[in-house]
Amino acid sequence: MRRRDVLGLLTCSALVARWKPAHASPVPALGYLCAETPELFTSRLAAFRAGLQEAGFVEGDNVRIDYAWANGQYDQLPRLAADLASQQVDAIVASGGAQAALAAKAATTTKTIVFEMGGDPVQLGVVDSLSRPGGNITGISSLSVDVSPKRLELMHDMDRDVRTLAVAVNPSSPTAASQLQSMTAAAHKLGIRIHVVQAKTESDFDPLFATLIENAINGLVFTSDPYFAFRSRTIAHLALKYRMPTITQSRDFPIAGGLMSYGGDFTQSHRRAGIYAGRVLNGEQPRDLPVQLVTKVELVINLRTAAELGRVFPPSLAIGADDVVE
Repeated sequence: MRRRDVLGLLTCSALVARWKPAHASPVPALGYLCAETPELFTSRLAAFRAGLQEAGFVEGDNVRIDYAWANGQYDQLPRLAADLASQQVDAIVASGGAQAALAAKAATTTKTIVFEMGGDPVQLGVVDSLSRPGGNITGISSLSVDVSPKRLELMHDMDRDVRTLAVAVNPSSPTAASQLQSMTAAAHKLGIRIHVVQAKTESDFDPLFATLIENAINGLVFTSDPYFAFRSRTIAHLALKYRMPTITQSRDFPIAGGLMSYGGDFTQSHRRAGIYAGRVLNGEQPRDLPVQLVTKVELVINLRTAAELGRVFPPSLAIGADDVVE
């Protein structure tokens, strides 16, 4: 073969290698809205990505994810949601609570939204119904908010002689009022009183515990709230410092040294949110995807902390625990 023929073949090969059809589709993109930090959300993100992969999508391979982190500043969620809605994303994932879901819903009526939260999305006005969400939004809800009264019962089981238990609420939470109402009713049935304390920033936690000691209260129940859940380590430290038996919604709390937790399985809710996000990217419409409820709740107890506080778990609690930290 002549030299000029070889050069011609090489040139054609190079052109073919560089050529792409004009109709080639770009990589789909998700906007990911979260009120917390990437560090605090590590385990939740891992579950979300696992679900996304089950639906056929791998970040950095065949899907792009644009993140918007509020870094614990929940009042920044509306601005971040609006920013994501203005970008070239195919859908928005609003993860980690009702406030993120409500911010995303207010930001767009056209782009699909997949939420992950612990409250009742119908009661909060996020969707029209569970079976027919309506509009451009669907998602996953766990039972963390619904089981707040059960936390009160579990703390009462630790010491039946206690007549007053403290209940911590975040006044900025959209579910605070309904949780407090249901816990007041539960306290009445148990024949105990509740002492309500409030916290909406991390600086409120230490004074909160100090106030309980001053009022000789011997048990603290945290309502379900993402801000509380993601500060499990801080709350566990203070509960040990003040020797206050405490229960929260997140398993991160007993793992960090807290007494016990009772709430929805966040691994399942975030994994299912990933699956739904993938189904949306595959062309399914939110109106055809009913809101899924993660009905599994888990009780996690810390035996070492109980011993340090001079408490003993009743056999019913010890046997019924889903996980035990020793």
